[in-house]
Amino acid sequence: MSAKLVIVNDKMQQNYRYLLTESRGKNFDPRFQPELTPKEMLALGVFGGKYMTDCQAEFPKDWFKEARLCSSHHDPKLNFFAVNASQPLSEWRRKGWIYPEDPRGWFQWYCRYYMGRRIPEEDDRQIKRWLMMKRHIAQIKKYCFKGDLACRARQRQALLHWAYDSRKI
Repeated sequence: MSAKLVIVNDKMQQNYRYLLTESRGKNFDPRFQPELTPKEMLALGVFGGKYMTDCQAEFPKDWFKEARLCSSHHDPKLNFFAVNASQPLSEWRRKGWIYPEDPRGWFQWYCRYYMGRRIPEEDDRQIKRWLMMKRHIAQIKKYCFKGDLACRARQRQALLHWAYDSRKI
């Protein structure tokens, strides 16, 4: 694949440029095995529907055909589990989770990684954060009956935010 240049102009980034060096959805780090694609996540309902409302031009149009979005506000009812499992962006910044390349955080990183962008040091950091979410899977397995989607709904929703399909736990 020859590298493709992407230029981003949205509310959070102006004239940000990056290269797609891998094929879409291919050649992931072997440690990183997400169970959901960005398109699947958006269709299920994540981040209260607010997350991707002003940056759709950057990504494939079909990702948004069934996406559960709300451009005016964060609406937890749009989440698959209809609960709020998010912290505000200000909290993400305070904790040092936001880097300049991806001012919207992990999901923006994942969307760009899925599309084929690679930034080795940042990819490693984000994959390590993704791996740390497995502790929530262990808690759901310990405290919930398999398939009881009402059990630990906030944790299940948080796992969906990280591309783990918590409906299968």
